[in-house]
Amino acid sequence: MSADHPFYRLAPFIQEYIYRNGWEELREVQVEAGRVVLDTSHHMLIASGTASGKTEAAFFPALTLLDREPSRSVGILYIGPLKALINDQFQRLEGLLRDAHIPVWHWHGDVPQSEKTKVMRNPSGVLQITPESLEGLLMNRPNAIPALFGDLRFIVIDEVHAFMGADRGAQVLSQLERLSRMAGCSPRRIGLSATLGDYESVKSWLAGGTHTPVDLVSPQGGRKLRLSIENFAMPDARDERQAEALENAKKSYNNFIYDHTHLKKALVFTNSRTVAETTILEMRRIAAQREQPDVFHVHHGSISAMLREEAEAALREGYGPAVAAATLTLELGIDLGSLERVMQLGAPYSCASFVQRLGRSGRREGAVAEMMFVCAEEDDEEAQLPARMPWTLLRAIAVCELYVKEKWIEPQVVRKLPLGLLYHQTMSVLRSFGEAEASELARSVLTLPPFANFTTDQYRELLEYLLATDHIEQTEEGNLIVGLMGERVSGHYRFYAVFQDEEEHSVYDGSEEIGSITTVPPAGYCFSLAGRLWKVEEVDNRHKAVYVKHAKGKVDTLWLGAGGDMHTRIVRKMRDILRESTLYPYLAPNAAARLERARRLSRETGLTERLVLPAGGDSLFVMPWVGSREFRTLERLLKNNLSQQLSLRSIVPMEPHYMVVAGRTDAAELEHLIVSESERMEDSIALLDEFEAPYLGKYDEFTPPALIRAAFAADGLDLDGLRRGLREAKLGM
Repeated sequence: MSADHPFYRLAPFIQEYIYRNGWEELREVQVEAGRVVLDTSHHMLIASGTASGKTEAAFFPALTLLDREPSRSVGILYIGPLKALINDQFQRLEGLLRDAHIPVWHWHGDVPQSEKTKVMRNPSGVLQITPESLEGLLMNRPNAIPALFGDLRFIVIDEVHAFMGADRGAQVLSQLERLSRMAGCSPRRIGLSATLGDYESVKSWLAGGTHTPVDLVSPQGGRKLRLSIENFAMPDARDERQAEALENAKKSYNNFIYDHTHLKKALVFTNSRTVAETTILEMRRIAAQREQPDVFHVHHGSISAMLREEAEAALREGYGPAVAAATLTLELGIDLGSLERVMQLGAPYSCASFVQRLGRSGRREGAVAEMMFVCAEEDDEEAQLPARMPWTLLRAIAVCELYVKEKWIEPQVVRKLPLGLLYHQTMSVLRSFGEAEASELARSVLTLPPFANFTTDQYRELLEYLLATDHIEQTEEGNLIVGLMGERVSGHYRFYAVFQDEEEHSVYDGSEEIGSITTVPPAGYCFSLAGRLWKVEEVDNRHKAVYVKHAKGKVDTLWLGAGGDMHTRIVRKMRDILRESTLYPYLAPNAAARLERARRLSRETGLTERLVLPAGGDSLFVMPWVGSREFRTLERLLKNNLSQQLSLRSIVPMEPHYMVVAGRTDAAELEHLIVSESERMEDSIALLDEFEAPYLGKYDEFTPPALIRAAFAADGLDLDGLRRGLREAKLGM
């Protein structure tokens, strides 16, 4: 290699690390990222597949600059969405920095206070942190921020897509701006993601609050994929005549999952904690019946850290087979090694989720990325017409086709009026100030990037409301301080998080923590957790603890069913799949036969051709073929604007596929009025009742009802999207 090769531009300890790990060359993403970091002063967005070397691409050149000119404070701040991901990256960086004089620290709720004290005393190197812990630092230790971050050079935001479009992402942008102001630094930003569609919106988000350009590093090329979709028809559970057939179908379904995983390193994704729990419980029962080893684990947010780490270690390092059922906790970039199988029970609700889950497999050079979908859904010939459609199977095909054929991923949507976050940051900033003039507080908060769409009048309305409700108080000098109610809210550790969370009780088997639950059952009740059945022995509400022992018998779970929002593009693709005759080679025979039956039924009934279809009697089916936000907008239009006019006695939504409407109208009239009323409306707020104020964010409840209505109209509904969807439906698109 010549002296100007990218390898020789890296710090000597990084070169040694590359030699030690037997790398023959730098990957394209690492070469290009090195050029951006070393040759420009720009921010950088790295959009590259899982296991493509994104982490090294970000850290190799950033650490090289830090090695050349050591920082007088923390030099690189890494923000990760999950504690488990931070722990994983911490171990990787420790190996990389073993021979360097650059320390690496991690800071989150599970890190001992003694470790946090060390970095406070010697701020240097790399600090890895969650948004919640960073919020605590900014709010409670403002005087320490200049010493901690005064010479901060880089901020690395991992899994950017996990932040964008949510209040948590807006919180991160607020934190970056506040940190820069408080520390007097202007660090460069590096965003990492394997799941991005619209690069320009992500670049704009990453640069939020700065005027620095963002360079995109996104190497071309793809991996070989292996997809398969199997379908299991489940008889109607409400029909007692079908009880035996249903039991046999469930047995076939569970045996299929077991047979395709128990001899492998396998990850089984589910869309809910309930399905993860019940699946592993069934796998363990089958293993016991067959007298085979129990190699099964559960991994989700309510499982204890110790058991989650056991599952990760079994998949990554353990000898022999290991199977874990997981929700989105293993969707993000934790390195699980060379998995032999990734299975999805049901179908993801988004292409973004599909790509992340697919990326858990084929992580080694030359390996094939694979996913096996296993769709079990009711198959009842006597059910209502839309209920006879295999919606899960159609969604599985749709996400595969959209990503594999078109490389489409949902565009990232940023909230226009994140009202709950506005309250949150107002209280956090005021606590860090101690006290502030109203104008100073307004200037500090409204100039944070997420709040660009709020007016000064709206902010004044918020402050007046907070004064009236004792969340803030006014001193004799006229300055603002946190009030009694504000202290109760912002003084609690749960305040650091802006995502919805619930008070939890820890569950113990003796002295071992198994996990946590939010619904606390009485003594004697049996429930599943960590893929095992437990009986409650004692509930200690004072210490928020539930003590259990192993049990046998009927399974129950303490989580409600889960769903997910879908984009209109996915729903439209599902309609197209029904309309067309395309054969999909990855469909197993049962799945192919189920799809053909659905297509035939669709052709015979005109299911995909009309917005409104007769349902028998005075009932009608409304089939808008739009995404979740647009569907909810249509539901409100029917309930609040057309219900009285048409004397509708019931509107039952089956989101986002169809509604069953009953009343004194016919299909033609209802279809005409839906289209004309949606075109007539000028603003989504007209879809709300006069006194209605639905919450979207965690802290909306502390804000004025008028602002809640405005925020819900802006971010909870999509009138323009509904209009577009209805127009395209009329044109047969």
